[in-house]
Amino acid sequence: MAEAQTILVVDDDRSIVELLRDFLENEEFHVLTACDANQAWSLFQQHAVDCIVLDIMMPGENGFELCRRLRKDSDVPILFLSARSDDVDKIRGLTLGGDDYIVKTASPGEIVARVKAVLRRMASRPSAAESILEYGRLRMNLTAREVTIEGEKAVLTPKEYELLRLFAEHPRQVFSYEQLLDKFWDGVGDKHTIRVHLSRLREKIEADPNQPQLLVNVWGIGYRFEGG
Repeated sequence: MAEAQTILVVDDDRSIVELLRDFLENEEFHVLTACDANQAWSLFQQHAVDCIVLDIMMPGENGFELCRRLRKDSDVPILFLSARSDDVDKIRGLTLGGDDYIVKTASPGEIVARVKAVLRRMASRPSAAESILEYGRLRMNLTAREVTIEGEKAVLTPKEYELLRLFAEHPRQVFSYEQLLDKFWDGVGDKHTIRVHLSRLREKIEADPNQPQLLVNVWGIGYRFEGG
């Protein structure tokens, strides 16, 4: 029997924490809970966490600040949970490295579905012999899920890695905004979501993010990977 995956739920509202714990445990996840950033950081250091559901507005260090701290050396999937639905918070969360942004009006069942979706994407990796993709200065080891640029390791979030892998495995193929939303965000989101993620990805893989040579825009449609 496979070992249960561990989800860390971080929110200062105990009623939300307990509700999500019940729904996640019903799906056979192992659940850790924290009411603030410091407690969450301590639990993260002590346990192998597979995914974090992270509230933004908390006393002391907020969710954005904790995400920034986590992203310094971890690519654990982070799903922001917020009472606010405006684009400013959403774009900021994704820019900091979040993998999804969920408004608290979402049902617990939808939140659990989003957790499962990001974990499925993490699990879609090759299990056979090592597979390498190389495009000039960029090298992807699909088995190890490692990306290097001119020999230097690029630290990508899970969503950034999966986006890059899709493009690198299909060079010159154009992917529309709608296709990318369906594949990586279950159809939930808009062009801003994709633009923010690809902008962050370009900063990590392009020699000049303002003049991209790998991930290029196809105006009015979407993006394609040149591999040049």
